[in-house]
Amino acid sequence: MLKNFKIDWMSNIRGDLLAGIVVALALIPEAIAFSIIAGVDPKIGLYASFSISVVIAFTGGRSGMISAATGAMALLMITLVKEHGLEYLLAATVLTGLLQILAGYLRLGSLMRFVSRSVVTGFVNALAILIFMAQLPELTNVTWHVYAMTAAGLGIIYLFPYLPIIGKLIPSPLICIVALTAITMWFNIDVRTVGDMGNLPDTLPIFLWPDVPLNLETLLIVLPYSMGLAVVGLLESMMTATIVDDLTDTKSDKNRECKGQGIANMFTGFLGGMAGCAMIGQSMINIKSGGRGRLSTLSAGLFLLFMVVFLGPWLKQIPMAALVAVMIMVAIGTFSWRSITDLKKHPLSTNIVMLATVIIVVVTHNLAIGVFVGVLLASLFFANKISRMMVVRDDIANSDSREYRVVGQVFFASSDKFIESFDFKEVLETVTIDLSAAHFWDVSAVSALDKVVIKFRREGTQVNLIGMNQATSTIVDKFGVHDKPEEVEKLLSGH
Repeated sequence: MLKNFKIDWMSNIRGDLLAGIVVALALIPEAIAFSIIAGVDPKIGLYASFSISVVIAFTGGRSGMISAATGAMALLMITLVKEHGLEYLLAATVLTGLLQILAGYLRLGSLMRFVSRSVVTGFVNALAILIFMAQLPELTNVTWHVYAMTAAGLGIIYLFPYLPIIGKLIPSPLICIVALTAITMWFNIDVRTVGDMGNLPDTLPIFLWPDVPLNLETLLIVLPYSMGLAVVGLLESMMTATIVDDLTDTKSDKNRECKGQGIANMFTGFLGGMAGCAMIGQSMINIKSGGRGRLSTLSAGLFLLFMVVFLGPWLKQIPMAALVAVMIMVAIGTFSWRSITDLKKHPLSTNIVMLATVIIVVVTHNLAIGVFVGVLLASLFFANKISRMMVVRDDIANSDSREYRVVGQVFFASSDKFIESFDFKEVLETVTIDLSAAHFWDVSAVSALDKVVIKFRREGTQVNLIGMNQATSTIVDKFGVHDKPEEVEKLLSGH
């Protein structure tokens, strides 16, 4: 326990604190923008980003990952806020947390093992594209100063690390933000700043209970929204955790992350904030700025609150061009450039899954739909591939008997092929079906076996089944009817 505490909190203090400052600065415009999307006051998103970051630092299952208010979650809140108001959003946020905690106890985080690598790659690439596209409004219909500052910011970000000694001590995104802010203030350059995004809160958040009636009607109003928020939040958090796992070559506890996200959202709802989840953009900023431990997540939340409440006048001077440069860096670093060259090497089915995930996420801006389609396509391609590997051989035969040998996996996708592999019109006294190299997985497979046996019996052929493994024997005994005369009679008579 003490060892884990030292690793999570004390092993990278300087790097975590500096990374936390960078992440906090990058969170401010994002939180304000997501609040505007959801139709609520900017302080709702800022309070949410603070509380979620602080709570998840202690309760989450992935150190170094940043969670806060997100665009994917904000999109799901628009109708609720418009039709019922802020108080119902806060109630939905609390219920979202409860559902996510339940998901953690049901160990739904373990379902991430069913998400293929091609879906994860598609998810990453789609988010990189969305992050870049989100910066375009800040680069459209603006003066040349914005383009110059953005280019200068990218130059600082990529070149500063090459400076001896100091280049490794301070995160280059932080230098970018500080330097461009100083230049803007010194030369009084007229560009869009953080202050133009919306008003920053000047008070600390307070605990409050959502002012909604505690009855069934309220539950029926918020439950559909809470379920959607819970699913999208967990999905994005699990995918982000997987990506950070790969970047840091460490493991995360997905089920603990589900519970942690739930606790964070419940706490946020009681502090007047909107529901949130893990953010791949800010997590990438954290990792690339040297953040690794839970201290980086905690410091990001604390610095965020301190800055917006006590340093508001200074924060308002930060040019959006500086933050755009940081986010472009994130988009470039997030995109899997190798996936482009891998298109030539990977199977067509893998490429289709990856590209479908990218296209659907980018077009719909809905991560859940994109990942769902990707997982569905990957599952269908896998099932089709495995079904083709099932063969039925009939090598052993004489004038009045034949032995079939089944090799491979028999399940819903290969059951029809299994039936079609037998010649029921051949006049035989005995048919032996060797199942020692086969495995029956589901009711469809057992039903196919029943059909084969019964069809042979209709032709007056005796059928012997040999070589069943224990698992196949168990499912056949439970669901099969070919060895139950009364069931076969019902089947033949049509009852």
